Amino acid sequence: MKIMLDAGHGYNTPGKRSPDGMREYEFNRAVANYAKQLLADYKNVTVYFSHSDQRDVSLKARTDKANSLNVDIFVSIHANAFGGGGWSNVGGIETFVYPTRPPVAYQLAQKIQRTLVISTGLDNRGVKTADFHVLRETKMDAVLVECGFMTNRNEIKLLRSETYRRTIAEGIVKALAEQFKLQRKANAAPAPTLPPAKSPAPAKKDGLYKVQAGAFDNEQNAKELAERLRKAGFDVYIDKE
Repeated sequence: MKIMLDAGHGYNTPGKRSPDGMREYEFNRAVANYAKQLLADYKNVTVYFSHSDQRDVSLKARTDKANSLNVDIFVSIHANAFGGGGWSNVGGIETFVYPTRPPVAYQLAQKIQRTLVISTGLDNRGVKTADFHVLRETKMDAVLVECGFMTNRNEIKLLRSETYRRTIAEGIVKALAEQFKLQRKANAAPAPTLPPAKSPAPAKKDGLYKVQAGAFDNEQNAKELAERLRKAGFDVYIDKE
């Protein structure tokens, strides 16, 4: 299977940066690099990049490359923004497909959206349609994912974090593996999992320690994470404040 990862924009793209100066491409390329590393653990998968660290690549050049290579799926990675360049409270994850809602692209977008919302705890802005060039001019199925808002003071901290960037990459790869039934190589490192339910270290007797796995303003997101934790062997409860 041939997969093209598209880190949106470039280092020199005007305006694509946070109010405090982080370029969107810095985030996009990091996620693409992590995703490529993770996809190397799957059988019969070839990963291509549409972007370049040396120059800004036009949208047409990106889709032309994907079409000439006849890739099977095109995944465009972005960070979002709201308003005229200042800070805003708008935030969350959203994933786009072309307005005709091609079935495979739409199914993949749903899987990416669900996985990223659960793994990040950010607001679910849903799967949407848009007439973006990379969705319209690609001959294969294509999705575009917006992984958080550069104009949100809380989310820009996440977008700068290598842990968050890898979390996004893991979510995208997990969705790709599920959608296309990718098989892991025999010598591949185990897929990321939750830590074991019980620590082998003896518990201290001088107090009670609690670990919170997530905080959500959407009840369904909380329930979905709780169900994942239960399946992993954890005792879980949801506490509403």
